[in-house]
Amino acid sequence: MKPVYVIDAVRTPIGRYGGALCSIRPDDLLAHVIKFLLKRNSSIDLSAIEDVIAGDANQAGEDNRNVARMAALLAGLPVTVAGNTVNRLCASGLQAIMDASRAIMCDEGDIYIACGVESMTRAPFVMGKSEGAFSRKAEVFDSTIGWRFPNKKLTDMYYPYSMGETAENVAKQWGISRHAV
Repeated sequence: MKPVYVIDAVRTPIGRYGGALCSIRPDDLLAHVIKFLLKRNSSIDLSAIEDVIAGDANQAGEDNRNVARMAALLAGLPVTVAGNTVNRLCASGLQAIMDASRAIMCDEGDIYIACGVESMTRAPFVMGKSEGAFSRKAEVFDSTIGWRFPNKKLTDMYYPYSMGETAENVAKQWGISRHAV
């Protein structure tokens, strides 16, 4: 297998819900990061980039419909550069890195951009389909965090913990304080 090297890493500041980055669409935010990465690595032949793989957990709003491809095009990459979006919830960015690394090891390409993107501030409210034709019973869900359309059979089996609740449970189970490094 071929060895894999990370040649650069770029990120935005960590945003806050409703904070300084709230007016920026996730596809534009990711395109900005890709442009900056490419500017710093101007010797890379853009047509040699095999794929942009982006991790994105929400995919309910402006980051739907393959945000990796949208951001690649917005960043000015050639249309020949593929884009695919992966979802492993909070490990989506890590999954993108693993997928890109595996593709290089398997000689599927030489240059990949592996990344992650999210904007919980811009996550929409979503409405599910009604149970029957002409029903007026509409239910709206906040897609910011947690399960959007919980399946009662599954929630009866497993409580639908949010990421915050999961973090608290892991910290308690393993005795990790908020001040631990």
